[in-house]
Amino acid sequence: MPNDAQIRVASYNVRKCVGLDRKAMPERVLEVISQVQAEVVAIQEVDARLGQRATSIPFDFIDKYTDMKPVDLAQSELSLGWHGNAILVRKGTKVTATDQLHLPSLESRGAALVEIESQNFAIRIVATHLGLLRRNRREQVRSIVDQLEERQTMPTVIMGDFNEWSHKKGLEALDENFNIHVPGRSFHSARPVAALDRIATSADLELRDAGVHQRGHAPKASDHLPVWADLSGT
Repeated sequence: MPNDAQIRVASYNVRKCVGLDRKAMPERVLEVISQVQAEVVAIQEVDARLGQRATSIPFDFIDKYTDMKPVDLAQSELSLGWHGNAILVRKGTKVTATDQLHLPSLESRGAALVEIESQNFAIRIVATHLGLLRRNRREQVRSIVDQLEERQTMPTVIMGDFNEWSHKKGLEALDENFNIHVPGRSFHSARPVAALDRIATSADLELRDAGVHQRGHAPKASDHLPVWADLSGT
């Protein structure tokens, strides 16, 4: 990535678009995503966990309520992503590669990978939702790092709901080649007490700014708040 290039990335656990008022409103979630104004958004819990894993966000809603498009990562015609992880990119962004990463777990877990070109720079995004148990999270992070090492080196972001309450434990494998950024407390959206949603960046990326989006419908649209980061090349 050229030093003068900058990109905003974001991550959002949408809880199948069911808000704190118990209403399923995908349009509300998409309005929140649009407000964040990111070039790339990683979404967690967008698909059902069982059956054909139907998406909670109708495909035509994405075009109606945002200027983004989904990356083709689906397991079926009814799904938006892979193990509930989906990635939206700004329209006009060139997608150069995609992949579905399998992660070790007794639960159903995975990570979605996309490589894009935007504004004359290339970047890799990995979207994931880590397990509830720390030993599983450690194995899953190690698996992601190992699978990335098999690929060509390029600026890389790993982001999502890391499900880790500690700022010091559970994600040790990322310490080798990544910087872990904690934009702020994002859970529970009604009264944020935990920074479960995080953004990890490779050493060739610089964090310019980061935060938690709390405006508009965000405190009600899901039990998580979106987190975002502005990144540039080093």
